[in-house]
Amino acid sequence: MPELSQRRRFLVLAICCASVVVVVMDISIVNVALPAIRRDLHASASGLQWTVDAYTLVLAGFLMLAGSTADRVGRRRVFQVGLAAFGLGSLLCGLAPSTGWLIAARVLQAAGGTMLNPVSMAIIANTFPDPAERARAIGVFGSMSGLSLALGPILGGALVDGLGWRFIFWVNVPIVVAAIVCTALFVPESRAPRARRFDPVGQLLVILVLSSVVYAIIESSALGWTSPVIIGLLAVAALGVLAVLGYERRRADPLLELRLFRSVPFSSAILTALFGLCGFGAFLFVTTQYLQDVRGMSALTAGLCLLPVGVPVVLLSPRTGRLVGSRGPRLPLLVAGAALALGGGASVLLGPDTPLPAVLAIYLLFGVFLGTVNPPITNTAVSGMPRSMAGVAASLASAGRQSGTTLGVAISGTIVGSALAHGGTAFTRAEHGVWWLVLGLGLGILVLALLSTGRRPVDSAGRAAALFEDVDTAADAVGRRTPV
Repeated sequence: MPELSQRRRFLVLAICCASVVVVVMDISIVNVALPAIRRDLHASASGLQWTVDAYTLVLAGFLMLAGSTADRVGRRRVFQVGLAAFGLGSLLCGLAPSTGWLIAARVLQAAGGTMLNPVSMAIIANTFPDPAERARAIGVFGSMSGLSLALGPILGGALVDGLGWRFIFWVNVPIVVAAIVCTALFVPESRAPRARRFDPVGQLLVILVLSSVVYAIIESSALGWTSPVIIGLLAVAALGVLAVLGYERRRADPLLELRLFRSVPFSSAILTALFGLCGFGAFLFVTTQYLQDVRGMSALTAGLCLLPVGVPVVLLSPRTGRLVGSRGPRLPLLVAGAALALGGGASVLLGPDTPLPAVLAIYLLFGVFLGTVNPPITNTAVSGMPRSMAGVAASLASAGRQSGTTLGVAISGTIVGSALAHGGTAFTRAEHGVWWLVLGLGLGILVLALLSTGRRPVDSAGRAAALFEDVDTAADAVGRRTPV
């Protein structure tokens, strides 16, 4: 592929950033609309959980499949199909007459979303051949992800109050149409020199494990943990994990490249993504309902109360990216873990009448967490990995984020589910379990930050990267014969 002009390269980056904005924002934007959806569609607590989790579960389960498919059939083509599916799903979400139809439309929306995030990263890597310029472009792309997650409730609140909850989905449609047109005009087609083979068995096993765990957690409040259904689902998930470990290590091109986990920094990055976004997903699910149902705020006011979350992301994410590049990920991860732990611990003190300035100060801690956690996750997952594995590593980091968000919503909804209808002090008492969980997750990130940084962990990343030298050599040989 001929090298693009600087203007064209930045247009491609803008298009990819637009795609990540709508996909990631739809993880958080729906949270502020949950009370309105519950009233309009008479949704149960589990119905609200599935409205959020159906989306993140599909994102987590199919991200790696979408990336390998794009490498094989063409990144621009898959990107455009993803945009179209996401736009159609958004349209149908806004038209949904019941919770069941809404959840089904969210699945379609997420199926499109899986074709956007990992493919966007591959398009950016292919568009920016200079390593320094590519690093800056990936930094901008990663910052947009965190910013979208934080600002979603604010935009959602404005739309819910001004136009109704259905418009939080319909607003995506004109953005998607514009992105499809711009992609056709400005994004060049590309493929991987050596595309990874499909792994349908691995894909089915991953979906089986994730869906079994999430379904068991969400439905446990209605069926009870001792229910044969719940026990059976957990047993299926455990057997699925064993099957993944046994099957994937024997494949030449596995969906889950288990050899990557021999790198301590990579494994820690995946766990950090899982812990961090589990905590933040729980925070968003509980907080938007606390502000509206307990404190009686409108959706817009509740969204504005989350500005202390969005502002630090805008201010800290670019600086964190530069700090990770110059001094490594340890300090940002320590700050992120401490902020999440402090935010969870302080939230235990929240009640129906807690002074609003105190509430906003606590939310500021979650903003500091989100502004400092995303750049080191992406950088640590990809850093030191060979070029052939960079896309797989980035996809696994994204899957860790989505899995964390899914589990955060499932667990927090189960903890507070029975108190949703009562509100007031019943809800805030039930929240305590969520906040202790968030505190523990923050402490877990602190431990991971200490264990994953230093000479010995970096050496383990080098040994893991060496396992893929033959793959890089083969890809280079093919690349010299095959234009991308």
